Amino acid sequence: MKNLRGFASDNNAGIHPTIFKAIEAVNVGHEIAYGSDRWTAEARIKFMEFFGYAKVFFVYGGTAANVLGLQAMTNSFNGVLCSSVAHINVDECGAPEKFTGCKLIPIPASDGKITVEQIREYAHGVGDEHHVQPKVISITQATEYGTVYSADEIKAITDYARKNDMLVHMDGARIANAAVSLGLSLNDISGKLGVDVLSFGGTKNGMMFGEAVVFFNKDLAKNFKYIRKQGMQLASKMRFISAQFKALLSDDLWQKNAAHANAMAQELAHKLQTIPKVKISQKVQSNAVFVIIPKSVIPLLQNEYFFYVWNENKGEVRFMTSFDTTEQDIEGFISVLQKIIK
Repeated sequence: MKNLRGFASDNNAGIHPTIFKAIEAVNVGHEIAYGSDRWTAEARIKFMEFFGYAKVFFVYGGTAANVLGLQAMTNSFNGVLCSSVAHINVDECGAPEKFTGCKLIPIPASDGKITVEQIREYAHGVGDEHHVQPKVISITQATEYGTVYSADEIKAITDYARKNDMLVHMDGARIANAAVSLGLSLNDISGKLGVDVLSFGGTKNGMMFGEAVVFFNKDLAKNFKYIRKQGMQLASKMRFISAQFKALLSDDLWQKNAAHANAMAQELAHKLQTIPKVKISQKVQSNAVFVIIPKSVIPLLQNEYFFYVWNENKGEVRFMTSFDTTEQDIEGFISVLQKIIK
């Protein structure tokens, strides 16, 4: 039987015990619905400890956080510039374009990151009614390749956006992993650098479900409560999302979970490098390890462990670690790979 405890995705991991207890703790009695409960108020205060007086709204999933955040930033005639491998471009089934009416403008990104020079090349047609008007630059932190934007790289992008009447959206599904990798605070790599709207991830860092849309540019949040409702993301029993965020942002749990996942990725990469015919194809800066292995090995390994193929032509695959990855998981996986690859 295939070993499901592997390296396919940090979404495959369970719920951190502390967060599970937080869910149980609020499952008592009745509370006012739709976010008017005390737990949601306390969770928002927690966010303020990290991000100052940003406006925060909770939703169920990452696609919703991205799509609704972008909807608040755009008109239907706008363009959203993003990496060609961005989640909004590749893995959201066209939802950003369907619900915002905007055109996504993908920029080639060999390491998942885009630069000001590239953005300048693709942000054209300004003022021409025949062209979509570039309005939002969307970056992912950490990227879909597991790489991480430095603070300087983000600041360069936000500075460009300001000078060109554009806005910056950050897909932060794994922002905790990026912050740990850089040794900076969550705000140091987002709001303080000029990001306008952040999709703050919880699910990939130990929560059961729940993401947050954080508005540093509070003018953009003016109508978001209506956008969220129309987007079918206003949770009636919101306290079960809020309690998780309160737990995640308390006692450095977000940091501990991300640090462990990152450390396990480094350990996995180290062991993979000792195996002939295995090549690390991207910098290991968060909790993702991308490797190129012989194509003939992939199906044999997938018979034992579930994981995703990233680039079939190159034989590039992705391994993800999570808050509950163990050294035993890594040792077992490496042992199977060594037997197969010989």
